[in-house]
Amino acid sequence: MSAGVRWSAALLCGLVLAVMVGGVAGVVVGVLAAMTAGLVLRRVESPQVRRERAVARADLPFAAELLAAALRAGAPPDRAALVVGEAMGGPVGLCLTRTGRSLRLGATPEAAWTHTAGLPGGRRFAAAATRSAERGTALAQVLDRQAADLRLARAAAVEAAVKRVGVLAVLPVGMCFLPAFVLVGVVPVVVAVLREVFVAL
Repeated sequence: MSAGVRWSAALLCGLVLAVMVGGVAGVVVGVLAAMTAGLVLRRVESPQVRRERAVARADLPFAAELLAAALRAGAPPDRAALVVGEAMGGPVGLCLTRTGRSLRLGATPEAAWTHTAGLPGGRRFAAAATRSAERGTALAQVLDRQAADLRLARAAAVEAAVKRVGVLAVLPVGMCFLPAFVLVGVVPVVVAVLREVFVAL
C-alpha cells in the first residue's frame, strides 16, 4: 500500500468518525482515529512484500552456503558475491549483486555488506561478514555458521507460526461453545435460583 493511499484511507476514517460523533469531541476523535489508522496501516504489508520476504528468508541460507563454497574455491569476496547474486536472483540475489559491485568499486566491507541488512535475517548476516573481513577470519566458515543459524531461525519461525495457527483455530470453536454453555448450563441454574428467591418472598 503506497503512502498516499494509506494516508487517504486514514483521513477518510478520521473524517467519518468526526462526522458521526460531531462537535469538538468529533474533531478530537477524528484526529485521533486518523493518526491511529495511519500508524496501523503503515504496518500492513502488501501480499507481494510478504512473498518477497518469505522468498528471501528461504534463500539466504542457500546463498550463504554458495558464497562459502565460492570462497573456498578461491574466488575473492567481490567475485563470489556477484556470481552467487546473479545465480540466485530474487531479493537475495539483488542484494548480493549490489554487495559484490560495491566491494569491486572499493567500498569498505561494512558499507558493502549493508546491502544485505534489509533482508530477513540479513542484519546478522551482514554483521558477521563485516566482522570476518575486519578481523581476517575465514569468511567461508563464518558464512557456513550463518547458514546454519538462519536455518534454525527459520525453523523456529515456522514452528511458532504453526502454534499460532493452532491457537487461532481454537478461537472460533470457543466462541461457538461458550454461548451454548452459558445458555444450557448457567442460565437454567440462575433462573431456578431466582424462581426460588421470588417464591420464598
